[in-house]
Amino acid sequence: MNDGTDDVYIYDEASGEWVIATMTQTMSEPETTVEVRDAVGNLLADGDQVTLIKDLVVKGAGQTLKRGTLIKSIRLTGDSQEIDCRFDGIKGLVLRAEFVRKR
Repeated sequence: MNDGTDDVYIYDEASGEWVIATMTQTMSEPETTVEVRDAVGNLLADGDQVTLIKDLVVKGAGQTLKRGTLIKSIRLTGDSQEIDCRFDGIKGLVLRAEFVRKR
């Protein structure tokens, strides 16, 4: 849409309105970052190392992860209570943040 001025308009599907193209760059959607905190309240981030604070029975793997086990390089899942991680012999391990402590 062009109204004869030098401004170029773009249809914004989120708001359902025509807006000036330069304004769409300044109007950024608010980022919805989820804060994930460990058992003692420390903020966790991708790549952090965590330690288990209690023994956990891993369903489907037939293993028990003991208290004090070090988990390296965690990944955040977007859920405020879950973290994705790797451990020897267990694929797709997801832990609750309430059972870990940042190292």
